[in-house]
Amino acid sequence: QVQLVESGGGLVQPGGSLRLSCAASGFTLDYYAIGWFRQAPGKEREGVSCIGSSDGGTGYADSVKGRFTISRDDAKNTVYLQMNSLKPEDTAVYYCAAAPLCSPAYAMDYWGKGTLVTVSS
Repeated sequence: QVQLVESGGGLVQPGGSLRLSCAASGFTLDYYAIGWFRQAPGKEREGVSCIGSSDGGTGYADSVKGRFTISRDDAKNTVYLQMNSLKPEDTAVYYCAAAPLCSPAYAMDYWGKGTLVTVSS
């Protein structure tokens, strides 16, 4: 059974850091690009970052460039999102998703159930 499970969310103060993990089971991540998306209350889901399968190329939304870093450990079948200098506007449910290529949300094949990140003092 193909499954993606996010973890690492929680409550953090502005300026703090969190590391999210996306663990895959039922398939190997080697051949998939992994994207992180987020959805804040009352807003549409938006792409945050993506890492490619073959060359490991990365991309980031302008709103998180310089603060977030995506990485992958194929030996552990896991992708990470290191989030630094967090802001209240980063508050959202964060989802990881898999597809052969980095793609918009509607084109991703597999999704996790999400992990909540709350940035508040």
